[in-house]
Amino acid sequence: MNITVLVEGETEQAFKKCLTNFLESRLGGKMPRIKFLNEGGRIPKGTELKRVVENLLKTNDAVIALTDVYTGTNDFTAPNDAKNKMRQWVGDHPNFYPHVAHHDFEAWLIPYWSDIQKLAKHNKSKPGSNPEQINHQKPPSYHIKEIFEAGKCQRSYKKPRDGMKILKDKDLLVSANACPELKAFLNTILQLSGGTLIS
Repeated sequence: MNITVLVEGETEQAFKKCLTNFLESRLGGKMPRIKFLNEGGRIPKGTELKRVVENLLKTNDAVIALTDVYTGTNDFTAPNDAKNKMRQWVGDHPNFYPHVAHHDFEAWLIPYWSDIQKLAKHNKSKPGSNPEQINHQKPPSYHIKEIFEAGKCQRSYKKPRDGMKILKDKDLLVSANACPELKAFLNTILQLSGGTLIS
């Protein structure tokens, strides 16, 4: 099974090792070959996304697009809006799977807030109990940036470096149980690979 995951940038690239460790623990000998394709900041839109997906499906069993709902534009209003638009742009391709991070990828880091506090060297409290309900006005990445800049680490949050440190040796199930969109993304890969879904 060959799967390409279209991702927006370096933070999602940092996620690949944690994802691979999680999948290996659940899939064993059924582990797919997963390639992350960095789109340099944004997943393509419209006919460009269709072209990219169709080209990738020539050599892959499945293509997953992973976008943020919060993109700095008004392209998407909610997870289902983003997924529906990507499906419309790509058309009827049963091996294309659109997924989203709600509101941005950092929502999936919020469940590891105690680790974020340690890295930032600050005890700022966790921004709510539901990471995917942190909104467009102040998306999850802003909360992480704030604690880093307020903390004694004396630097700002750098997405790929700090994202990788936060996720190092973490069980993704912790985040999946707090973040329905992450759970849906993981379940797509597990289903494609013949694994047991996360309930």
